[in-house]
Amino acid sequence: MISPDELRQKYLDFFRTKDHAVISGKSLIPENDPTVLFTTAGMHPLVPYLLGDAHPAGKRLVDYQKCVRTGDIDEVGDTSHLTCFEMLGNWSLGDYFKKESIAYSWEFLTSPDWLALVPAKL
Repeated sequence: MISPDELRQKYLDFFRTKDHAVISGKSLIPENDPTVLFTTAGMHPLVPYLLGDAHPAGKRLVDYQKCVRTGDIDEVGDTSHLTCFEMLGNWSLGDYFKKESIAYSWEFLTSPDWLALVPAKL
C-alpha cells in the first residue's frame, strides 16, 4: 500500500522527468478573485495562465492543490463525499494536449517504475 505522501511525491517526480516544473499549491481562499469563496478545483489558482498569461515557471507545470468541496455540500459526510481533498495536477500551458496527457497518465499508472498498476484492472 502506498501512503498519500509517497503517491504525491511519485506524481511530482514522474512529471519532473517529463520536463514539468513543480509549483506550490495555493491557499484555500483564492487571492484576487472575488467570484469564489474557496478553491474548489486544482485548476483554480492557474486560471490566469490557462487563459493565456505566461507562467514564470514555464509551460509545463505539476502541483498538488488543497480544495474544498462545495458542489454537493449537502451530501458531505457519507462514504463517498469529503469536505476537503487534494488534487494532483499536471498542466500544459499550450505545450501539449490530450494525446500526450493520456500517454503520460497511462505511463504513470502502469509503468513498473511508477505505480505499476495492472492495465487489465484499470
